[in-house]
Amino acid sequence: MLIKHRPLDDFGLARSMRDFDDVVRTFFNESPVAAQPWTPAVDIAETEHELVVKADLPEVKAEDIEVKVENGTLTLKGKREFEKKDETKGFHRIERSYGSFVRAFTLPDSIDAEKIDAAYTNGVLTITLGKKEIAKPRTVKVNVQAA
Repeated sequence: MLIKHRPLDDFGLARSMRDFDDVVRTFFNESPVAAQPWTPAVDIAETEHELVVKADLPEVKAEDIEVKVENGTLTLKGKREFEKKDETKGFHRIERSYGSFVRAFTLPDSIDAEKIDAAYTNGVLTITLGKKEIAKPRTVKVNVQAA
């Protein structure tokens, strides 16, 4: 019997770990679609007037997303459901995670919690947080009286 030699460097450590994970799951009869925690990728950018948070939430329904600002913390919650269609005979591989997620970010003191807006388009959640009006420096003219 011949066995093809597949050294680790041929296809990378990440793939090897996924393959090993698949073998362990199969051995313990664990469903690969079990509700595993997942963390959506997030970009945070700042301009002079606002803080913008963008989160990748593909195939998450808008009604399954919650955005909350409380005590200086921005919290994103949601869930992505696994939808198995009847016409699908079986999966060869499932690598995407499903289930609930929570992300929390401490906001700087310059953010005005009343100035928040959220939009969800093409699987990207964009949260815009306005900054507080900063007190502008004031010049006061001092009148000097001769004595």
